[in-house]
Amino acid sequence: MSAATTINGGLRRVPAWPLYILGAGYMVWEFWQALNGLGPYGVEPINVLEREYGEIALILLIAGLTVTPLRTWTGVNLIKFRRAIGLLAFFYVLAHFLVFTVLDVQTIGRVVTEVIKRPYVTVGFLGFLALIPLAVTSNNWSIRRIGPVRWRRLHKLTYPAALLGALHYIWLVKGWPLEPFLYMGAVIALLVLRLNWTKIRAILIPSRQQTNS
Repeated sequence: MSAATTINGGLRRVPAWPLYILGAGYMVWEFWQALNGLGPYGVEPINVLEREYGEIALILLIAGLTVTPLRTWTGVNLIKFRRAIGLLAFFYVLAHFLVFTVLDVQTIGRVVTEVIKRPYVTVGFLGFLALIPLAVTSNNWSIRRIGPVRWRRLHKLTYPAALLGALHYIWLVKGWPLEPFLYMGAVIALLVLRLNWTKIRAILIPSRQQTNS
């Protein structure tokens, strides 16, 4: 019995619903710390909370992108957890956006101005918009209604959403810290692993042969 088979056997006994409780609990815990100025929230709690929610959302998006390559390359199957990971990513992005709009900027007019005038806000907002149809259709009824093929195509919006989220983070920070670039590198690497290399070779090899002849 392979290690992947053993791991998958154990994972079949683990439900996905505790992820929602853990995700919601951590979100509330961070908000409570910010509200009381605890830990890292002693200075500029709104900005720290806004960034914390955004970073967790990006980590969850990357975790969701990891599921398929992990199954392809190792045989470990985490598909049953992907919906929970994706929905939690959306709700953390939503929380990030709400902290920005309600607690930081505070007026609709200023929100619109920020989205239009600040490129990093524009990029982040576009990533948020890309996630909305994914969250709305992350249920069995939508799969039946849309059809599995079109549903999978729609949920490829995860790819640009993750790229936009990583770019938003890079653009947001001051200086050249390593962490945002590591996130972008992880997103790009995971998307490259998803490429259909068989089709790519089929396209490239004939063109090479034609060039050589």
